[in-house]
Amino acid sequence: MSNTTSENAQQYDLDDPALFINRELSLLEFNRRVLDEAQDEKNPLLERAKFLAIFSSNMDELFMIRVAGLKQQVTVGITKTPADGLTPKEQLLAIRKKVRTNLVDMYNCFQELRQKLNETGIHLHSYEELTKVQKQTVDDYFKNDVFPILTPLASDLGRPFPHISNLIINLAVSVRDPETGAESFARLKLPGTLPRLVPIKPRQGDSHRTYRFIWLEDLIANNLDNLFPGFEIIEVHHFRITRNADMEIEADEASDLMDAIEATVRRRHYGFVVRLTVTATMPEHTRQLLCRNFNVGPEDIYESEATLGLSGLMALMKLDRPDLKDKPHQSAIHPRLSKIQHPQDIFNVIRDGDILLHHPYDSFVPVADFLKSAARDPDVLAVKQTLYRAGQNSPVVDALMEARENGKQVTALVELKARFDEESNIGWAKTLERAGVHVLYGFRSLKTHTKICLIIRREPEGIRRYVHLSTGNYNAMTAKIYTDMGLFTCNPDIGSDASDLFNALTGYSKKEDYKKFLVAPLSLRKRFIALIEREIAWAREGKPAKLIFKMNALIDSKFIKQIYKASQAGVTVEVIARSICGLRPGIPELSDNVRVISIVGRFLEHTRIYYFHNGGDPEIYLGSADIMSRNLDRRIETLFPIEDPILKEELITALNISWADNIHARQLRADGSYIRLSPKDGEEIRDSQQEFMDIVKNR
Repeated sequence: MSNTTSENAQQYDLDDPALFINRELSLLEFNRRVLDEAQDEKNPLLERAKFLAIFSSNMDELFMIRVAGLKQQVTVGITKTPADGLTPKEQLLAIRKKVRTNLVDMYNCFQELRQKLNETGIHLHSYEELTKVQKQTVDDYFKNDVFPILTPLASDLGRPFPHISNLIINLAVSVRDPETGAESFARLKLPGTLPRLVPIKPRQGDSHRTYRFIWLEDLIANNLDNLFPGFEIIEVHHFRITRNADMEIEADEASDLMDAIEATVRRRHYGFVVRLTVTATMPEHTRQLLCRNFNVGPEDIYESEATLGLSGLMALMKLDRPDLKDKPHQSAIHPRLSKIQHPQDIFNVIRDGDILLHHPYDSFVPVADFLKSAARDPDVLAVKQTLYRAGQNSPVVDALMEARENGKQVTALVELKARFDEESNIGWAKTLERAGVHVLYGFRSLKTHTKICLIIRREPEGIRRYVHLSTGNYNAMTAKIYTDMGLFTCNPDIGSDASDLFNALTGYSKKEDYKKFLVAPLSLRKRFIALIEREIAWAREGKPAKLIFKMNALIDSKFIKQIYKASQAGVTVEVIARSICGLRPGIPELSDNVRVISIVGRFLEHTRIYYFHNGGDPEIYLGSADIMSRNLDRRIETLFPIEDPILKEELITALNISWADNIHARQLRADGSYIRLSPKDGEEIRDSQQEFMDIVKNR
């Protein structure tokens, strides 16, 4: 990389839209990388099917949230553009073009996977491929288990077009009355209570490693005579709709925030239709019928040669075929926590020094045990906890309720506005309230996204505060598949900040001057700009200057401009952005000191690490915030410093390992596209996630 300085650098207008990548198109590029993993023959076969399922699910969310929002902007005539200069209408056109290209690749990938699965003993049959005995078996299953649940809904002058649920496979059925010749339309909804992939009776000679399935919609389509007796089946086609799920919370119209969230979740079922996906064979007259009733134009129709809703492939991961999956990873208990015998021992260990956990390589169990120990320790007086996405069967929630049962003062801030987890979080909030926990729901205007647990304990020296801070959610399930970091500490300044933060969350406080924390929307943006300016000053003095940012997304235009200025001053900038990046690296005399990579592997990269070289005395922050306007300005976020020299070195090593990845990493180019990195001749193979697994295994 060059070391251009501000004196000889070309003068750029940093407000020029050409210097920014559109957020939605960058998100599509990320989903493209997920699809690439499904196409990558180096991945085990069922892992490839998993990535295809994830790609399909990600595309659903893109339409439910991002495309829905753009369509609403077009409808109300909004022409304001983001930093990249694309109007909402221009963004929609670009999205549709890319999506249609990706759909073709998705179909081709599915066909290839289906063939390879077939070769390894996992068969996704069509009804026509079944033997007579197998047909009889699945037909019996239809009659006994499926038929009683189905409700065909006719649509005619006396019966309005039925409500169609979001993301559910439907059958559009045309029938004819043989006596009158009149044709009619009916819709069948796939029951969500039955498995989408229906197991089929083995054939003679099948081994225990052989699995056979038929898609539920295919089985139903071939048994329609049972549903429409006396009518002739003319044609049947599958379709699926995607509804707007980007609902604005009308908090002012409800008596409290929970009422508002519950009303919002109910309205989501009736959001306007954003996308209509149909089988390629569906005739024009049926498409027009659906378009009229869903109020969508032809531009919102997406054809698929593949089975609709390929997220259903995720069910294959439950099969007992370890030969077709990644080798199992067993998370390890951190060495300093592995010999704990009694609940209070964990507090003794934390007093001996901060502990940094790297999930899923380090087990999440100590985090749950931290809370369990607090619940059972007679010297613990109070527990305070934030919950954003707790998941199902949460050991964290169980521990909070146990703490309350044992007489502790327990406070939980449950963020009800966590998108698609609203119902789950409402359930947890009510469960905690019934247990006597003091529950808060967050703020009407801000999401509480910070990840923090505070335990107050009485000790001989006085009251001591123990804190756990994290880059990820207190979710035992995602902690096994997301990479995140967490810190145990009893540092007095961090404990003081944690108390002040909870007071701000639970009461009335305008405190801004935290000792260690960077808190959004108060101080985080301002402090980050100051830290980047400090690196610029180092560079202008001719000293080494470097920034390393690892996060999910980098899209905030003000922040990107600051990075451009740093690059022009000679600061080396390394960005590891898993999904979205609006920055264009490698532009001469603007961003030629900036390099951006993205890592997509077996674990979802979720860690946020921010490194500032500071003349050789690095400052490193971990936390909950990505570099997005929503995180910096519209959410309550916390970044916390890592000050222990040994832990700093661990983090620097982790960043270097991620940066060296040449197996799962892609490098962003100035045009917004990504190129896959691969080992050059004689170069060592570096798979960062495997290296982290090996480090823990050999530790």
